[in-house]
Parts: sequence; structure tokens; C-alpha cells
Amino acid sequence: MGSGVVSWLMRIGESKPDSAHDPVDNLAIFIILLCACIIILGLGTGITLLVLTGGKSSNILVFDVELFFTYFLPPIIFNARLQVKKEHFFKNLMDIMLFGAFGTLISFFITSFDINFVFYTAIGAIFSATDSICTLQVLNQDELPLLYSLVFGEGV
Repeated sequence: MGSGVVSWLMRIGESKPDSAHDPVDNLAIFIILLCACIIILGLGTGITLLVLTGGKSSNILVFDVELFFTYFLPPIIFNARLQVKKEHFFKNLMDIMLFGAFGTLISFFITSFDINFVFYTAIGAIFSATDSICTLQVLNQDELPLLYSLVFGEGV
């Protein structure tokens, strides 16, 4: 693996005409520089927080769940609602309802099987209702309109 990286870096240094530059090389350089900038920014922020707090544990950057659910999540859901193509959604409404009802019930029973019934059934219901949101992030609405509208509707 080391020799492959070295040969790749040597190819980058070779002089080529502008039209012969490999776009993969340019993208790789961009990603490497972006990662380096993120690491340097993270190290700088961490060192600054350590110096300011005297080396003790800092609670400056703590994730506030209530803040997220109150202010950040509603605009995300509202934006997803505006992005969906309504004709695909309403054309497949019956399938969406079936997927939503039966999928949630199946996921609920699988998740909450053979554990403390009261506490973990609530967890199973929550997990089964939010799994489709992750799927929507990888689907392209223009390429797969039927699948996108079914998953979006089931998630809603």
C-alpha cells in the first residue's frame, strides 16, 4: 500500500498539460486538504479550550438535546416536507399507509421482543418511527421517485 501512495504522489507532481489533469487527483488533493484543515481547526479549538479551562474538563461544547428538538429539528422536517414531490406522495398514499402501519408494527415487535415490556416497548416504537429518515438521505428523489415517496410517506 505504501508504494501505491508514493507512486500516486509522484504522479501528482509530474507536469502535465492542463487538459490532461486527472479529476480524481484534483478531488483527492481537495479532500486531503479539507481533512487537514478540519484536523488543524479541531486541534486549535481543543488546545484553546484546554488553556482557557486550565486543563480541566470543559462543558463549553455540550450537546443540548432540548435545544436540538425545539429549534433545529422542526426546520429540518419542514424542509423535507417542502422538497417532496406531492404527486408521487398522493399517488402512493395507500401503499405509504400500509408500509407505515405494518412496518412500524413489525419493527416495534422485533425491537421489543423478550425484554422489559414497559420501558423497551416505548424505545421500540421510537426507533421504528425514525429509521426511514436516514434512508431518505441516501435516496435521490429524481432518480427513484416511487421509492423516495414511499419511504418519505412511511417516515411521516
